Amino acid sequence: MQQEMVEADVAEQDEMLAEYDFSKMKNGVRGKYYKARREGYTVKINHEDGAVEYHHYKPLEGTVAIDRDVREYFPDAEAVNNALRGLIALIPKKHEHQPLEETDPAQAEPELVGQ
Repeated sequence: MQQEMVEADVAEQDEMLAEYDFSKMKNGVRGKYYKARREGYTVKINHEDGAVEYHHYKPLEGTVAIDRDVREYFPDAEAVNNALRGLIALIPKKHEHQPLEETDPAQAEPELVGQ
């Protein structure tokens, strides 16, 4: 019972209040900081004694951001990984992924056409 009340409160908090009418905004740009946020961000902390502290956060290596419309179908990492493994199984063996070190275009031999 208590859990249901908490979930209902969260759902109510998740919705925008009626007094926030963005249709009248003149210079608002949706997603203005979207790309920069995916690269990382900095938090500035102002202490009472006047000192300023900065914390820099970058996504962990291997982190992949999933767009909102995709998250509806893949709610967690396990769902994403299972779907990608299914796609990998469909890739023909002759087109198997090569590590980047082995596919350096500068060192590759040119392909001769017509021979």
